[in-house]
Amino acid sequence: MSQYLIFAIGLLAQLLFSARLFVQWIASERAKKNLSPLLFWQLSMAAAVLLCLYGWLRNDFAIILGQLIAYYIYIWNLKTLNHWYKLPHILRYTVKLLPFSAIIYFLYNWHDTFARLFKQDNIPAALIVLGVIGQFTFTLRFIFQWQYSRKAGESALPVTFWIISLAGSAMIISYAVIRRDPVLLLGQSIGFIVYIRNIMIGYRTRLAN
Repeated sequence: MSQYLIFAIGLLAQLLFSARLFVQWIASERAKKNLSPLLFWQLSMAAAVLLCLYGWLRNDFAIILGQLIAYYIYIWNLKTLNHWYKLPHILRYTVKLLPFSAIIYFLYNWHDTFARLFKQDNIPAALIVLGVIGQFTFTLRFIFQWQYSRKAGESALPVTFWIISLAGSAMIISYAVIRRDPVLLLGQSIGFIVYIRNIMIGYRTRLAN
């Protein structure tokens, strides 16, 4: 596949991720507190599918791992916002089965998958580790968000979510620079500004209360 098409897929995914951040940011600025709008999670779901495909085409295990972990948390938030069951049955089943289908494919073609994702002369093992740590840290924010929201009884994006986002993003930017990945670099650079602003909004809300 053409490298231009691969980068186009990744760029579209990052544009959707950036769009979700701007949607959330604008809504939060208007409400003067951190919000968790429905469109944020809808865009997250669509972008996750595209970014997983991009990660596979780029032979990048770190990207795939990060999205697979967060995938079902996106679904949980859509359920919490009473939107998931409004989707057509076939769409819900397709979305839920996509990661399982991918994992089955990886296991069935394990030797090729392992060689493709982990045995590459141009990607040192240390760089793969950096990417995985960065993506795992970045994904921890959604694990934290899920636990926090379960306790709160609603979908929420607390200050700590944005602090973890900032830390993970810094690592991914370092990884993207070394890997020379313009898609990751662009997406994370845009997000960096939104993370900082949400932290400011969150602390301002705490002081006001």
